[in-house]
Amino acid sequence: MASERLQKRPKRNLLRDEHLPFLQGFLRRPQQVASVMPSSRFLERRLVSLAGVRSAQLVVELGPGTGGTTRALLAALPAGARLLCIELDADFAALLRRETDPRLIVHHGSAEQLDEVLRAHGLAAPDVVISGIPFSIIPPAVGARIIESIRRALAPSGCFLAYQVRGTVAELAEPVFGEPDTTLELLNLPPVRVFRWHLGAPKQGARESSRRRLLRA
Repeated sequence: MASERLQKRPKRNLLRDEHLPFLQGFLRRPQQVASVMPSSRFLERRLVSLAGVRSAQLVVELGPGTGGTTRALLAALPAGARLLCIELDADFAALLRRETDPRLIVHHGSAEQLDEVLRAHGLAAPDVVISGIPFSIIPPAVGARIIESIRRALAPSGCFLAYQVRGTVAELAEPVFGEPDTTLELLNLPPVRVFRWHLGAPKQGARESSRRRLLRA
């Protein structure tokens, strides 16, 4: 019978289906959640590759949201590595804490206190910091403090990645980190720019081409 077939359908796991919690977060706090859709698997793969996650020992994720990127990072991390997620939204942080991977540490708080959070959890300088914080919609002073906290915390040869719809983060970070490498991920809704800074790498000169200006517009 039709009713029996309906009863046999497996229940959806809303922790794994991020779309509903993500949309609820956007409606609840649009000033903190810049999109109604979580990151695509194509963006997740790009972040893992550009950040060198597979060889990192400590990765920090700022603004992990509902955890799609978090799970992609955990899948790529070495067995003995750690992932620290700092999430400002209490409901998202609670959702992330349902993950059972022992390498994951979830901290509910502000990325402005990154160095303090690392000390509180007994963690060393991270090899990688990946940020999904929407720098274009938070106060510039807050964004600048987050950038400074990342710079203070990173290991001497560390890598900082930010994936953003707009280029505000590059403007805020350039005085601290210099010119970023920039790529565009079209297979994401909306398409996003991925900005990467690598400490210890030679600094690039002035902004180069109209293509780069377009990426950062």
